[in-house]
Amino acid sequence: MVAAGRSTNSKRINEYSTRSAEDTVELGKRIGAHLLPNDVIALTGRLGAGKTTLIQGMAEGIGVRDYVTSPTFIIINEYQGRIPFFHVDLYRLNNVDEIEDLGIEEYFSRGGACVIEWAEKLGELKPKASHEIEIEIISETKRKICVSSELAARLK
Repeated sequence: MVAAGRSTNSKRINEYSTRSAEDTVELGKRIGAHLLPNDVIALTGRLGAGKTTLIQGMAEGIGVRDYVTSPTFIIINEYQGRIPFFHVDLYRLNNVDEIEDLGIEEYFSRGGACVIEWAEKLGELKPKASHEIEIEIISETKRKICVSSELAARLK
């Protein structure tokens, strides 16, 4: 795993290159170890980019012992680690009204870490203080993972 840092728009952005699913899980563990109560992680990336793989590592890093799967059909999975871990997948939802009907905003302040796949669908529901992670597919196994906001600083 290779890391590089840069700053844009007064936000720190760390870019990580992972070369395998295992590397992506390891980065996720590192991120999960630094998550705090009420952190909201807005995760974006194309289908197959490795969002769930990164989240599996984050869950492990936060101390979740259960196997983590994508909640594509049930939308939200809840796990217990050193703090609660909420995994949200907005893939099947079509608009902000459907997301709002879920009561998703309640998860932002329940004392756990809330990680949201397909976070670009949140629109105005996305908390201003959320941390952003974007995964870009470079090749079949290689990914560029950009971690922004104060979360990047915690990983130092």
